Amino acid sequence: MSRLLLPGADGSLHQHVLGAPGRWTRPTAAITSRTAYAAAHVVADPLADNTPGAPAVLDWDATLAFRHHLWSWGLGVADAMDTAQRGMGLDWSATAELVRRSAAEARAVGGRLVCGVGTDTGAELRSLDDVVGAYLTQLEVVEGAGAGVVLMASRDLARLAAGPDDYAKVYTRVIGQASAPVLLHWLGEVFDPQLAGYWGSRDVAEATAAVLALVREHAGAVDGIKVSLLDRAHEVGLRAALPDGVKLYTGDDFHYPELVRGDATAHSHALLGIFDPIAPAASTALQALDRGDTAAYDSALAPTVALSRHLFAAPTPHYKTGIVFLAWLAGHQEAFAMVGGMATARSLPHLAEVLRLADAAGLLPDPDLAAARMRSVLAVAGVAA
Repeated sequence: MSRLLLPGADGSLHQHVLGAPGRWTRPTAAITSRTAYAAAHVVADPLADNTPGAPAVLDWDATLAFRHHLWSWGLGVADAMDTAQRGMGLDWSATAELVRRSAAEARAVGGRLVCGVGTDTGAELRSLDDVVGAYLTQLEVVEGAGAGVVLMASRDLARLAAGPDDYAKVYTRVIGQASAPVLLHWLGEVFDPQLAGYWGSRDVAEATAAVLALVREHAGAVDGIKVSLLDRAHEVGLRAALPDGVKLYTGDDFHYPELVRGDATAHSHALLGIFDPIAPAASTALQALDRGDTAAYDSALAPTVALSRHLFAAPTPHYKTGIVFLAWLAGHQEAFAMVGGMATARSLPHLAEVLRLADAAGLLPDPDLAAARMRSVLAVAGVAA
């Protein structure tokens, strides 16, 4: 057994004994009861100048290997999304290359892939026409690579739009240029404060009415909408109001087990950042849903909720740090490094609790490796573990 002295929130040290990994099962056939995407992180090159403001340099082998890990568990990959540090270190040049490389790997293994289309091209956008042009630039890259499209919420549009009509005009023009149904993306201000008032109002009911009008007008061109507001009741209401055939993809990293399980009338599908670190548990749970075994589904996911709530605790945009830290502890990458210098965005006590909760959920496949790597972090902080 591996033992560690881990700091608590108050800095005091407590002994922790790591347990055994969970008994997860890889699927032998496609998961069918839900459409599920894991929003995947990127692996920074630890020997490159991935400091704040510097161009992103990725470890391509490790980045693509992690996508194969997700596909091996029967999950789709949502790439170039906020989990991949869009707007927090991953620039458009690296994003475009990520899309092309991930799409090539997806074709090679038959993996499901959707990619984020945004407006962060690096150009200064001064008008709604500029916003449309930026969206179309990225749409061409994503569709040209053969990936599905997620029309990401745009900070530029949030800054320039005067109201719901401006959102409708921009999205109508972009959706009209897409060659296949797209996913829309509603990322709440808890994830990105610059997206406050998205869809034209800070009143959630008014914003919901605006996006529903857009979806209804373009129902045949919209596969679904990903909603990340961390508001379970709102999501259930929006889900019920969507036109037939348009999916609700939950992005709620607090309430995902019950939203994906659903009720007698409806359920959400999934496009979740938390599915990146909990892929084995998520896959095992979804396989149970395919069998109609809701008890096994609940058993697999319930222990992951405390971990997710901790990872996505305020300031929520920094959740990526804990996700990359877990990928390193689990052996999916050789260094705890992030583009934009974001590896320092969470405290040592926060990261120690990430390890505790991941261990409790059975998500450390090699406890000895995780312990050895945690000891190296503790040693840098002067803790003899």
